[in-house]
Amino acid sequence: MNSRSSRPTDAGTLIRAWRERLSPEDVGIDAGVRRRVQGLRGEELAQLAGISVDYLIRLEQSRADHPSPLVVSALARALLLDRGERDLLFRSASLLPPADGMINEHVPPGVHRLVSRLDPFPVGVFTAHWQLVTWTPAWRALHGDASGATAAQRNLVRAVFLDWSEVPAFRAVRSVAGRSELHRALVADLRLAEATYPDDSAVAGLVLELRARSELFERLWSTGAAAPHVSDTKAIDHPAVGEIVLDCDVMHVPGADLRLVVYSVANGTPDAEKLELIRLADPRPTAPLVATSDR
Repeated sequence: MNSRSSRPTDAGTLIRAWRERLSPEDVGIDAGVRRRVQGLRGEELAQLAGISVDYLIRLEQSRADHPSPLVVSALARALLLDRGERDLLFRSASLLPPADGMINEHVPPGVHRLVSRLDPFPVGVFTAHWQLVTWTPAWRALHGDASGATAAQRNLVRAVFLDWSEVPAFRAVRSVAGRSELHRALVADLRLAEATYPDDSAVAGLVLELRARSELFERLWSTGAAAPHVSDTKAIDHPAVGEIVLDCDVMHVPGADLRLVVYSVANGTPDAEKLELIRLADPRPTAPLVATSDR
């Protein structure tokens, strides 16, 4: 038997094949003029995954050894891989796929397609412990660019309970019903995540950190309240337009344990005008971005 034919497919070959099967529209990119390449361009995938074009080229040519789990996770999300394909990509890179019973940051292809079509709404996709993993351009315009933030800086619970200056992935947000409402809702929701994923070190570490650093978090945590965070009306302080008030709906993705946070405003209102202003003022590409993971 030919020994080469029995070897598993390398990560570079898989990445290139999966990139070529995607259309720009699948990930929310305007294809524009006639394209000479099939699927996504290398620079488009690199941008979506938050890696350099040079590194992606080296990966596809099998010249980059041992990509990190962070990079492989980001590529899996950018390529809209399903769970089986994601696990194959991990194994082809000589890595163990994420274990069952741990919080999964993988965003299924259907959710990616849904999010890409929800712009111009500000939409952020969060894990069970409120880690921001992908978002629409309108979300970026509203909250700021989280693509360069660390994993710690992309956690909403940490942002709400600690100094906002430590978490540049979010602008200061509060519940119109009262600041304490958002605090209580997030703590109760995080307790559900802890109960669902008792062996996940990220959840345990987040809870321990916040109990040690925030007296308010410790007081609310000690109540034992547990409930999913749902809809609310939020106020966000934006440097360009001042306070903007938006309806905030939290939608849970069955089977993926993800939360889609969707902001909206009534047409013809001053807040609708503010939202349109900040969207138009954001000149960056229209494709949703994908956050890498530091797990």
